[in-house]
Amino acid sequence: MTDSEEARSARHTQEVADRYWKRNLRLLLILLAVWWAVSYGAGILWVGALDEYTIPGTGFKLGFWFAQQGSIYVFVVLIFLYTRLMNKLDKEFDVHED
Repeated sequence: MTDSEEARSARHTQEVADRYWKRNLRLLLILLAVWWAVSYGAGILWVGALDEYTIPGTGFKLGFWFAQQGSIYVFVVLIFLYTRLMNKLDKEFDVHED
């Protein structure tokens, strides 16, 4: 390989890595925004408005439920979602561990 081909290959590799990390960070920021909205927003900021509703069959106010349990459930779902989406992204950019 000539120096020119090596430089071109290195630039291409860096461009692919930059695209991969940009997509990874975008995904991470979206999931963190959802986590913030559920844990801080629903559990603290909007608890008054959410407490006007109850969970059917339990009588628990929705704001209270989000503050005590709902945000934890959403966090666990976000972990599994992040894992699935990152595996898909890794395969798309051919950096998977399989």
